[in-house]
Amino acid sequence: MADLAASVESMEQLAVVWRAMVLDRDAGADVRDLPGIAVRWADCGFAFWNCVTLTDVGADARLAERRLAEAAAIMRAKRRPGFLWVFEDLLDEEARASLDEAAERAGLEYAFPGTGMAGDLFPLPEPAHPELEFVRVSEEEQLLAYADLNSRAYGFPPEAGRDGLAGSALWRSGVHAYLGLRQGEPVTCAATVEAAGRLFVVLVATDPRWERRGYGEAVTRKALYEGARATGLTRATLHATAAGAPVYPRIGFEPNSAMRFYGLRG
Repeated sequence: MADLAASVESMEQLAVVWRAMVLDRDAGADVRDLPGIAVRWADCGFAFWNCVTLTDVGADARLAERRLAEAAAIMRAKRRPGFLWVFEDLLDEEARASLDEAAERAGLEYAFPGTGMAGDLFPLPEPAHPELEFVRVSEEEQLLAYADLNSRAYGFPPEAGRDGLAGSALWRSGVHAYLGLRQGEPVTCAATVEAAGRLFVVLVATDPRWERRGYGEAVTRKALYEGARATGLTRATLHATAAGAPVYPRIGFEPNSAMRFYGLRG
């Protein structure tokens, strides 16, 4: 079992960052902190901004089953689909062992895995990649390119990614968002944002046509380097998909909590 404090940190980072992200999409977004559940739901077409997570520490199987049912009810009341994020190490051993079965009884289905990670990384050397030019996102055209890279990388329709980012003032100023350009074409992207005394890495994506060239690692290093330089922060956190998980330890991140994502069944 991972260190519990690190798992709590990972869950709390999600709650902090996603609050800002969904309120950026809609000032009236659902950002309730309920007993055992944090709701961070923009109800937009970008499913990652529609999020519910369990926040009890040490929940037993009975409490976890109740929270799953409550989370599913919240999700069913929404217009757009999203995900329940579960940090496995916040549950006790029995609750973890029965998690998928309990989720199924609540009307949820397992979607994909993730991993919470953190590290005291800095100072990092100034990043470079021989095939890339790094550009900070500051204009709408660049922001749309960032959205489109995420849509291609995660299998969303283009309009979904744009619904998550288009028109955002936060992403053009408060977020350290970078594109990696190959011969002028945006092929990879990564961002960091200040969150409760840490830098949080968010929405790393590489065009599937240009994977396995070190582009994602390079642009993530750039976003971390510039974020740290601007804020003076030395600790960073992130939530990795299975595809991204092997990259981040090379930068200095350590896995701290296994995660499971669930969607509504049917």
